[in-house]
Amino acid sequence: MSASEPLRILVVANETLGGRALVDAVRKRAEETLSEGRPHELMVICPQNQPKHGYVLYDDSIRSAAESRLETTLAQLKQAGVMAVGEIMDPDAHTAVMDAVDHFEPDEIIISTHPATRSGWLRRDLIDRIRQATGLPVTHVVVDLDADREDSTHVLVVANQTVEGEPLLRRLRELAAEEPHRFTVIMPQAGYGDDSAGERLASVLERLEELGLEAAGQVTHPDPFTSIQNALQFYAIDSIVISTFPDKRSGWLRGDLVGRVERSTSKPVEHVVVTQAESREGAVS
Repeated sequence: MSASEPLRILVVANETLGGRALVDAVRKRAEETLSEGRPHELMVICPQNQPKHGYVLYDDSIRSAAESRLETTLAQLKQAGVMAVGEIMDPDAHTAVMDAVDHFEPDEIIISTHPATRSGWLRRDLIDRIRQATGLPVTHVVVDLDADREDSTHVLVVANQTVEGEPLLRRLRELAAEEPHRFTVIMPQAGYGDDSAGERLASVLERLEELGLEAAGQVTHPDPFTSIQNALQFYAIDSIVISTFPDKRSGWLRGDLVGRVERSTSKPVEHVVVTQAESREGAVS
């Protein structure tokens, strides 16, 4: 390969996407290539999760969660001065990597995993199998999400029609002011025909960005309890904020959503009430 040809780097990660160690490793490698006078091209691939039996009833949630993690990582890399493209891949990590190698033709690979005690990829010897199958240099980056949490608290925000209400936005601002937070907003559809959910989600993510808050989001399964269980599987969540209308107007409360979530997880659960008037005011402000 001539020095003028870009060095192609394939980055492979799933649940550790966005981990500090991974972003730092990719940034460092990109800087090294530039210091050597060589351009580079980066592709980040994310094999989808294999869902736990009994929770996932809405297949799009799996891909949407992966897309959310991938978009967050690409944004973090961009903020660090590193441009990259990304793609969601086959749930089997080995198959995903080999497909990406055939398509992208990388010169080297960076694979990010959890520590050995909790990494399914390491238990299946993914690193060595990829080295042997491709003959390419493979760098292994360990991401300890528990250590990352010491620097930033990850909050799952669950809302639909109240998502732009001022009481919810005010509470998220308060949390972020106390210590660094990042937010994942999930919006259970009001029904399978709720085509406006994506618009509301895009609008609130723009509002949160304007407020200086780090946030990503996805539209999810219409059942909020299922959506929350999926999110707890797909993301490393520290606490949960659920936003609803007041008692008589909220189907979620009539179904005891907050209580059911509290009983099903050890995560702290906070309930924020938004009136119908406050939800309308937030949506047009």
